[in-house]
Amino acid sequence: MVRPYTITRGRTAPERDDFTLITVLTTAHDPRDEHGAAARPGRLQPEHRMILERCLRPAAVAEVSADLNLPVSVTKILLADLVSHGLLLARAPLSVARVAGGADMGVLAAVRDGLRRL
Repeated sequence: MVRPYTITRGRTAPERDDFTLITVLTTAHDPRDEHGAAARPGRLQPEHRMILERCLRPAAVAEVSADLNLPVSVTKILLADLVSHGLLLARAPLSVARVAGGADMGVLAAVRDGLRRL
């Protein structure tokens, strides 16, 4: 078993603190750094590669953490590394819902009414 501080190179907190358990992550198809140049990540740790593979389909922070069998705090540090290199995209779940057309209030009302009848 590899110790978490080895995976994170001794770091105990991510550079970003805006990740929640339901932040949606997706691997970037055309990774770019902050200057717009093609991202060249250099050597990635195996855990970084597993995250990129897992996030080919959108996944929440909690899902990625569970799939890697790592604590959420360690996973957030690794995710922040990938986002800073432009290899991973992170979106708040609300923005994803808005892109999809938002919540259908009729469906939500029907669910609420159905639950009340139970």
